[in-house]
Amino acid sequence: MKDPIQPASLAWPLGLIVAIVIGAGSVWAVPMINDPNGFHDISWGTSLSARQDLEPIQADPHIVEYLRKTEPLAFAGAEMTRILYLSVDDQFARVIIRYQGGPIHRQVLSFLENCFGRLEHIPGEMARGLTQQYNWRGPDTEINLTYQAGTERGYIFIDSRSLAPRFNDYITDFPQ
Repeated sequence: MKDPIQPASLAWPLGLIVAIVIGAGSVWAVPMINDPNGFHDISWGTSLSARQDLEPIQADPHIVEYLRKTEPLAFAGAEMTRILYLSVDDQFARVIIRYQGGPIHRQVLSFLENCFGRLEHIPGEMARGLTQQYNWRGPDTEINLTYQAGTERGYIFIDSRSLAPRFNDYITDFPQ
């Protein structure tokens, strides 16, 4: 005779499903209007090593981080802490922007919504919290904004949807 399925044996799969559903609430992306296909005057896939206005600050064989030599650290009409340009295999693939402060966060969020589309708020959704995450997804570009309310730090990742996944090919926790 077969053993009946015990309720305890279903607890961990059910718990995993609930955790995934709860966690997935923070990753919904708003369809992007006006996909920029790059950042400022640089299109995705451009060779950054050939640009005179960028200076490499950290490099490995596949991923190079650059800073603009003369660019003011500004985005969305506000002062940023840092703006990094990243290439993977010498193709422009990502921008990382860091900022500090609640007022700057509100200004950046308003700018992104005006340029790329209004966020869709679900009734009952908590718009505030210790960590807030917002996403816009276009055909060529994905923008992810994460704001940590406790430290008032914001991070914006502007990615090429076709090139940014290649970063994962070169990031590993295990020596080769």
